[in-house]
Formats: sequence, structure tokens, C-alpha cells
Amino acid sequence: MSEARTSSHAAPMVQVRGLKMHFPTYSGLLRRRSGAVKAVDGVSFDIPAGETLGLVGESGCGKSTCGRAMLRLYEPTAGQVIINGQDVTAVQPEALRQLRPAMQMVFQDPQASLNPRMTVASIIGEPLIEHTKLSKPEQRERIEELLDQVGLNRNFANRYPHEFSGGQRQRIGIARALALNPKFIVCDEPIAALDVSIQAQVVNLLEGLQQRLGLTYLFISHDLSMVRHIANRVAVMYLGRIVELADRDALYNKPLHPYAQALLSAVPEPDPAVESRRQRIVLTGDVPSPSNPPPGCAFSTRCAQANAHCRSVAPALTEVEPGRLVACHLYSKEFAQQPAPVPSLTAD
Repeated sequence: MSEARTSSHAAPMVQVRGLKMHFPTYSGLLRRRSGAVKAVDGVSFDIPAGETLGLVGESGCGKSTCGRAMLRLYEPTAGQVIINGQDVTAVQPEALRQLRPAMQMVFQDPQASLNPRMTVASIIGEPLIEHTKLSKPEQRERIEELLDQVGLNRNFANRYPHEFSGGQRQRIGIARALALNPKFIVCDEPIAALDVSIQAQVVNLLEGLQQRLGLTYLFISHDLSMVRHIANRVAVMYLGRIVELADRDALYNKPLHPYAQALLSAVPEPDPAVESRRQRIVLTGDVPSPSNPPPGCAFSTRCAQANAHCRSVAPALTEVEPGRLVACHLYSKEFAQQPAPVPSLTAD
């Protein structure tokens, strides 16, 4: 890893404070508002410049919504997002448009995010037309330079997206995101729609670009093995909230939150001897509805160690070790004075 990625003293490029994204629900004949789906419900974290924060969790926990709300592709319900010193949640639409070059996104499905009627040159060149005053020859030169950066042949510039493989289409999406020299990129499950043989190539490309260009990433994924490879720190999300945030190695070696323990117990070990000795934590029940979350801790309905206090009082995300935050009453002083219940572990 580069020195920039591992520095713990770098000023935060991204600061998220109390971010909420609630989608209203309507019912009845008159379609009156009856509630809200709390897709993101008070998320806070920092990402230092040049680092990668991995955001993991089950499908439907709010990972992608969080990334989109940070870039104001969704209008946040509440909270503050500061990117490169600018509060993107407080600016007017025209001022937000001026900030767009500094923050970009790589989408999950390249086939859906690329216009099938536009050539590669038009797709990559569109941001240059909208946000720069480059001449046609300068635009063409920049497009060819971007194709070189992502490992595509310059001669492919006049082809259409359907003429490329999934991995090549994702490279086109990455080239488009790099067109305006951004500082921060949200990678929304960029490898989920790709073959396993291509996933490592795309992740290695993202790592190489980060080291050469000094990029800062929010890497959203449900592939815990790939997150371990690329991220410096990892945030575990459950039902719209972050339940644990820690350095990558600390989290993978010893997860503290019961949900993080269950999630990481499902990651297979490459060593057969280690894998044969492991016990997998199998959770019972389903994730509660984000429109009607349970009182207290959101994970209390599936947690084998939950008690009455967990089911009535929501734990705050607090620092239990230097640089390590956990939202769990198990690590509070009040709980430490009580005998801890024995977790139920089921061998898979």
C-alpha cells in the first residue's frame, strides 16, 4: 500500500455527520403519508484523503443509498456531508453542479449505467463537454488518455457498449468517473455484476489508480473477501446504521459486534485446516423492516446475547478502543457489571 493510504494523520477528505435518508410511504385512498422507510438512519464516519473505507452489510441494509445520498443523487433527509472542505448538503443546485467534478461514482451494473446509443468517446467525453472548455482536439486527447489509464485500446473509442465484455464496460464507467480529475469516488458494488475471473482485475485497476492519482474511495460491497483486499478501514452496516467501524485487520481478526461476528464467520478461509475448525454463527429470523424498525438495538431481534436493555434502548456508536467504534451494549460499563449471556454458535 502507498504511504498516503496508510497515514492515520491525514485530514479527512470526507466527513459524514448524522446522515439520514428516509423515503416516505403513502397509504389509503387519498394516498396520505403514513410513514417512512428509514434506509439510512443517522450514519457518521470520516474518510482520510487517499484512503479506502469499505462499507459492508446484507442486501437492503442501506449501503448503496448511503453512497448516493452522500453525492446528493438522492436528497438527504437530514445530516451533513463535507467533501474536500465543501458541505454538499447545504449548497444550491447550481453550486452543487460546480462541485460535481470533485466527487464521482462508479455504478454497480455497467450495462445499465452506460447509454447504449452513445459511443465510448461520447460517454467518456460527456463530462468534459458539461464541465470544461476544452476544444474538440483536446477532448479527444483527454478521452484517449483516460482509455490508456483504464487499460482499453484507443481504437475502441468509436465502439458502442454492447460490443464490450462486462469487465470492459466497467472500465469505461471508471474512465468516465475519472474524466474530471475527482478527489473522491463512491464505488457502488463495482464488481458485483462481473465474473469472478474479472473482479480481481477491476479491483487491481482501482488500487493502481488510487496510488497514481491520490484518490479517496468509499467501496460499497457485500464481498467481504474483496473488501479485505482493498480497504484500509471497514464499516459494518445493519438496517440503516453503522454497528462497527474499525481498521481492516482489527475487524477481520476480532470482530466485536455480534452482527459483525456472524457476517465474518460466513467468509470462507483458504486454508482447509483452519476452515475445518471454524464454527459459523447462523442467525435466525429475517432483517426487520426499515419502515418499522424494532425499538432499542436494531439487531436485538436476531442477537443471541440481547437482553431487555438491548430491546428498549438503542446503543450509540462509541469508541471502545483507539480508532474502533461499536454500537453495542455488550461493551458499555453498565453491561460489563452483569454476567454476559453465552452466545449460541451453530457449526455449519
